[in-house]
Amino acid sequence: MFSRVLPLARASVPSRAFSASSASQASLVLAEVQAGKLNAATLHTVTAAAQIDSEVDIVVAAEGAEALAAEAATIAGVRKVLAVDTGANPTGERLTEVLRAVQKEGSYTAILAAASASGKNVIPRLAAYLDVQPISEIQAVKSADTFVHPIYAGNALETVQTSDSVKLVTVRTTSFEKAAATGGSAEIAAVAAPEAVATTSFKSADLAKSDRPELGSADIVISGGRALKSGDNFKILYDLADEVGAAVGASRAAVDAGYVPNDLQVGQTGKIVAPTLYFAVGISGAIQHLAGMSSSKTIVAINTDPDAPIFQVADYGLHQDLFTAVPELQAAIAAAK
Repeated sequence: MFSRVLPLARASVPSRAFSASSASQASLVLAEVQAGKLNAATLHTVTAAAQIDSEVDIVVAAEGAEALAAEAATIAGVRKVLAVDTGANPTGERLTEVLRAVQKEGSYTAILAAASASGKNVIPRLAAYLDVQPISEIQAVKSADTFVHPIYAGNALETVQTSDSVKLVTVRTTSFEKAAATGGSAEIAAVAAPEAVATTSFKSADLAKSDRPELGSADIVISGGRALKSGDNFKILYDLADEVGAAVGASRAAVDAGYVPNDLQVGQTGKIVAPTLYFAVGISGAIQHLAGMSSSKTIVAINTDPDAPIFQVADYGLHQDLFTAVPELQAAIAAAK
């Protein structure tokens, strides 16, 4: 069982006008909204929520929430979508206020968010207010109160059970299949945003733009390590990625060397990915990196060192120079199309 945590000071939150009784024995998913759009992480989180309760609701807290709610209402398996127009770029404190208000009226048995920067910001705050223990980065749901999540940098999996009346959970989204984005016909309810009491405000966001898939949710990821020797040499990975529709990642060593920006880092202190296919190109396989990609369905390693740790977790290994192997692989794929 989890130990309890001390709550922070509580602020009064006005009640909202939607039915509380209809939300009993249901899970609530905080929709992941980025750049004014629903992120695919929401679909994965819905799948996790459906394994806790048969009824799943979604709360969309953003600017233009009703339009986003209409999109969320088509997700298969969703019963109701709550639209809360918070204005643009709500902070973690603002989203926490929304969830407190919704939970006060709805009495959900579980509240879930993706284990993203936003979800990790909101769920612990809400847990402190509700005086419950949050459960972080679950990879599997055993039952309505029992979950599996990684510990020790992903080197072990821990099964935990909680007796809290409401479960607050962040979800490692790549461990769950996407819910179908269409086929649902959920009810949409507009909920007035609670009064803002947060002491922080949004200033700006510098977002990397790319035509390639988002690293955290891509089906194929091609990551490069320090063996690429320079940022310019990452072009061979970009070319291969464009050939197969993959996202590009990097090891911490490559990021620290300045080859690529840190938003491409895969590992314990970077992005956690679990694609269908993961290429580790010139990556030795340090524990820090394995923690971020070892849950991938199929791992292909390309390395000149036959004793590199990456080969111990790889499904397929190629002992060859990457500057020879990658262009040959790209040419073979192009010829097969």
